[in-house]
Amino acid sequence: MRGLIRASASAVALAALITGLAGAAQAETIRLRIASGHPAVNTYVNLMTTFFVPEVTKRVAERTQHKVEFVEGYGGAMVKVADTLEGVQSGIIDIGGYCFCFEPSNLPLHAFQVMLPFGTMSPVKSVKLARAVYDRVPVLSQIFEDKYGQKLLALIADNGYNLTTNFEWKTVADLKGQKIAGAGLNLKWLEYAGVVPVQSSLVEAYTSLQTGVYNGWIMFPSGVMNFKLYEVSKYYTEIGFGAITWHGLTINLRRFERLPKEVQDILLEVGREYEELTGTVNEENYPKQIEELKKVGAVVNQIDESVRIEWANSLKDWPREKAKELDAAGLPGTEVLKAALEEAEKLGHKWPVRYEID
Repeated sequence: MRGLIRASASAVALAALITGLAGAAQAETIRLRIASGHPAVNTYVNLMTTFFVPEVTKRVAERTQHKVEFVEGYGGAMVKVADTLEGVQSGIIDIGGYCFCFEPSNLPLHAFQVMLPFGTMSPVKSVKLARAVYDRVPVLSQIFEDKYGQKLLALIADNGYNLTTNFEWKTVADLKGQKIAGAGLNLKWLEYAGVVPVQSSLVEAYTSLQTGVYNGWIMFPSGVMNFKLYEVSKYYTEIGFGAITWHGLTINLRRFERLPKEVQDILLEVGREYEELTGTVNEENYPKQIEELKKVGAVVNQIDESVRIEWANSLKDWPREKAKELDAAGLPGTEVLKAALEEAEKLGHKWPVRYEID
């Protein structure tokens, strides 16, 4: 009997040993390359390196038998701003943060908030309404997987867009003929003012303003502060074009699918928290950055509400036109823009002009 007990105990011990060895054999050290064409002074990139990377690393270590090691490359070290989607798609990097503004032909639908100017200036509300629209229209997320081989981990909010210039202006007429830069579709906002639109990127802004390539930028205050644009464009006018959620954080789909399930879950979990944080951090920083601009010598002005209403009226047909254009391309433009209008209003936003989408 004792022999039988000893044999059973030995069998249990052996089974435990084998199980332990098997578990140890399955433990992985996972290396992930994460990058953005924008530098770490940019708010969303800063949160990639100060929140997303350390949180994923910590939670994987605490909750799984695996280890994650990130290789980080920002400011164009691995990919340029206009090449990040393709960099994730090809596997040059595993995870990328980028603006959809640099993908007008690949992601035309995803700039839907830009098509509704004078939206909420709250980044918290902006990212919430964007998430609600993505949930209502799943193709917005699915297109990353189906066409570009990547999974959307997070949406990314920007701060409220205004106008920085190297000349002082008081009326819309003062802007006529001036060269103003932006990132793609938001240049349409300036059509009413009769400006000369210039497509550019934030990393080029300082030198271009300094050398006269253009005279202003459609920009949120964090961009003006972090890139020191106030040194070459000291006039910042709070127009209130809106806080836009049109950046994203994606991971190469093949790489994601090869990861252990518990690591996948942590990436998705931290991604959603990172998404919310881009809203709250930008919202908290906005008034601080306006005050900082004043302290460094920038002249901060506001426009009268009547000017905003007149400006919005000049663009009142544009959302309908964009919806029809997207519909004609086989995309649910009308559905998405209607959903965005409704979700903004659920969050309490009042449009200076209520856009009508057929």
